[in-house]
Amino acid sequence: MSLLIAPSILAADFANLQKEVEMLNSSQADFIHVDIMDGVFVPNISFGIPVMEAIHRHAKKPLDVHLMIVEPDRYLEAFRNAGAQIISVHFEACNHLHRTIQGIKSLGAKAGVAINPHTPIDFLKEVIQDIDVVCMMSVNPGFGGQKFIENTYDKVARLKELILSKGASTKIEIDGGVNLGNAPKLLMAGADILVAGSFVFNSPDPVATISELKSIRMV
Repeated sequence: MSLLIAPSILAADFANLQKEVEMLNSSQADFIHVDIMDGVFVPNISFGIPVMEAIHRHAKKPLDVHLMIVEPDRYLEAFRNAGAQIISVHFEACNHLHRTIQGIKSLGAKAGVAINPHTPIDFLKEVIQDIDVVCMMSVNPGFGGQKFIENTYDKVARLKELILSKGASTKIEIDGGVNLGNAPKLLMAGADILVAGSFVFNSPDPVATISELKSIRMV
């Protein structure tokens, strides 16, 4: 089994966004991860729907959109119309999570649920069979380039147990501090998708770095 790789466009050169997207198109990346931050749910502001639409115009990879925003239900349709093929909302931002998941699916997108480092896996027990992707934060959300939280490995393994026990087909996505050092351990723990931002875009050869991540296999 090989990992799916989702480079985060948040770490790209925004002055050359089309060029960066075209670079990802030519790489072995499976998705383009798009972080949407509102400055309220997280202490940072990234970009919104117009930039998302611009990314979509040039992208040949599916857009994996991570909404780090309050009241995500208000914007689901807008982001779907802007090209999102996976929409992940934060467990911590949803008062009626099951309804939000169903709302995403009704728009024809895959439904993801993101959880912060402090959020217990058990909170997803009642909805895991409805979720296409769990985006597990391995740093505190809001800024790129943070240090990976080591407890993530154990948390991934416990989430994998929950998925298997429920007979679900949910994919586990890891977001934050991913690199070649921790990627093999994440795969062994049960991760399916790795989000990599700074590690990819700050490398001398992002296409080669994506290829290296993609080549990691279960041993």
